[in-house]
Amino acid sequence: MFDTQLRKLVDRPLQYVAIRVARAGLSANSLTYSGALVALAAALAILGNHMPLALGLIAASRTLDGLDGAVARINGPTAWGGYLDSLADYVFYISIPVAFGLANGANLVPALLLVASFTITAVSFLAFAAIAALQAQSETGLDRKAFLYSTGLMEGGETIAFFALFCLFPTYFPMLANAFALLCLLTVAQRLVMAAQRFK
Repeated sequence: MFDTQLRKLVDRPLQYVAIRVARAGLSANSLTYSGALVALAAALAILGNHMPLALGLIAASRTLDGLDGAVARINGPTAWGGYLDSLADYVFYISIPVAFGLANGANLVPALLLVASFTITAVSFLAFAAIAALQAQSETGLDRKAFLYSTGLMEGGETIAFFALFCLFPTYFPMLANAFALLCLLTVAQRLVMAAQRFK
């Protein structure tokens, strides 16, 4: 929901750093791999109940996720890079709630419900993106991404915000996770309406 506005704030500093990273010879894919590994490290920190560390690692993982795209735009995006980026995103999205679920038995059911809602949301997002990209192949002026993104109530920025809340208020994880899962399902409904309007 807020990703477009957030990009306006972060794109310029990310571009500044990305230019220097690209000049140093680091590839976008190496940043993608690093972001996924840092996300898994955040999950391990959650399992160990090291919430401040987990929060810092989550922030680092998402910074690397933003930076890999900026470097890819400098060096030229590839289908393989787009695939890796999508896979790494879902490593992050799934590993954090799973870690909370395993860390505390009271969190297990809310964590499972949240992961289930993520799965449905992912299908709604990826299916929309793939079909919309096929329809738009002959159009001009498209953003150079692996596929066409659709907006929604719950996007990357909101996910990071909820994950930060999980770390700041871990005892409230069940309530926060259930609320997040509900908002994800509302996002699915929103994309369903968008798809019906666009594809029919």
